[in-house]
Amino acid sequence: MSYTKTSSKVPLSQKIAFGVGMLANQMFPAVIGIFIVVLVKDLGFPGWMWGVISLVPRIFDAITDPIMGYISDNTKSRWGRRRQYVFIGAIVMGISFIIMWQLFRENSLDYNFWYFLLTSFAFYLGLTIFSVPYVAMGYEMSDDFHERTSIMAVAQWIGQWAWVIAPWFWVIMYDPEWYVTADVAVRELAVWVGVVFAICAMVPAIFIKSKSTINENYASLTLKNIGGSLKEIGNNFVEAFKSKPFKKLCFATFFVFNAFNTVASFTFFIIVYYLFKGDAAAAGIWPTLFGSVGALVTTFLVIPIVAKMSKLLGKKQAFMVSQGISVVGYIMLWFLFIPGKPYMFLFALPFFSFGIGGLFTLMMSMTADVIDLDELNTGKRREGVFGAIYWWMVKFGFGIAGGLSGAILSVVGFDSAVNIQTEEALIGLRLFFSGFPIAGTLIAMYIMRNYDLSEKRAGEIRIELDKRKVH
Repeated sequence: MSYTKTSSKVPLSQKIAFGVGMLANQMFPAVIGIFIVVLVKDLGFPGWMWGVISLVPRIFDAITDPIMGYISDNTKSRWGRRRQYVFIGAIVMGISFIIMWQLFRENSLDYNFWYFLLTSFAFYLGLTIFSVPYVAMGYEMSDDFHERTSIMAVAQWIGQWAWVIAPWFWVIMYDPEWYVTADVAVRELAVWVGVVFAICAMVPAIFIKSKSTINENYASLTLKNIGGSLKEIGNNFVEAFKSKPFKKLCFATFFVFNAFNTVASFTFFIIVYYLFKGDAAAAGIWPTLFGSVGALVTTFLVIPIVAKMSKLLGKKQAFMVSQGISVVGYIMLWFLFIPGKPYMFLFALPFFSFGIGGLFTLMMSMTADVIDLDELNTGKRREGVFGAIYWWMVKFGFGIAGGLSGAILSVVGFDSAVNIQTEEALIGLRLFFSGFPIAGTLIAMYIMRNYDLSEKRAGEIRIELDKRKVH
């Protein structure tokens, strides 16, 4: 028996418009993950600087997200609560991204460190203004249990192309026929990325319909009210976090995504220094193929399978199965990084890709179900707050992951100044690369073992909410 409505289908054009925004939402972090290697390899940033520039701006980002969620949820406008912020955030994000990467090796190390750190704050402020209302917009698009998964599957399918495209910047950056040095490449490529994907980020604001909220009974958004409402923001945060299923989603995402991100940038170092003994030119396109092929597998294999599994098994079981497969992939990568046979790691990618590929397709859909439950219990509709808190966990953890990456590089004895790394450093990198995400994934599966917001329960909640609207 189906407990879901069928009257909330979203046109494919609207799903695609939302997905183009997801492409921008994922492209900027994906490119940062590629460009940041230049800071270490070409501009000489030591591990602790890597840690600071990865951690501090994201903590700032995590603080501003709940405030942006409150502002967006209470906006009275004829364009609705989200679109105008998505548009403005896209512009700020694109311009500040370009400025952030205008680094010159002629400047001192300290100058480049402070310049990058300070301009990062502007970028992450733009990202907050864009991403918090954008994510909330996705939660609002349908109240149908399975349609929500379909929306997120289309969005993730389009967004995954960021991870297909971004690794190819490594090839361009380190090809002397394209650019003299990688820092020159980053300065110019940042302009193209900033302009093109700021335009992509504007697409949801332009094409996704929203109803006017002018006559809604929201609080006025004056500076005084926003300042005075910080306590309410805190209360909203605590209240939302009391929801047990929501807490499970947040912590499970935290462990899977951030364990992955802690070691994601090690791919380049393992391939260059372990498989090719420090010769970046000899490594050629192999670092690129790791990210690009993995993203293609996610796009064409993982997301369709996970969406199908969600319908057949339910969202929780689909999560458990997809994460279990990813653990197999991480184990395989320990054995399949083989010097002289770089192609072997490609066999692990279809398994490895189920981890992140399945995560956001399912978790964003499940968050929308939790928002319905919250409305039933509290009478409040708070996509912005829930979206902000969910992504706060992701971004805060992302910052911690960045800090941990730098700490791990220091702990294992990685030295960015030499081409030949010690055997201990290489074994340490590989151990963390496979072992850390496995640990994070197993913890997440344990957290989700008794998540109980099933399709049946979600359907019952929806019926109750619809009855309230009638009365």
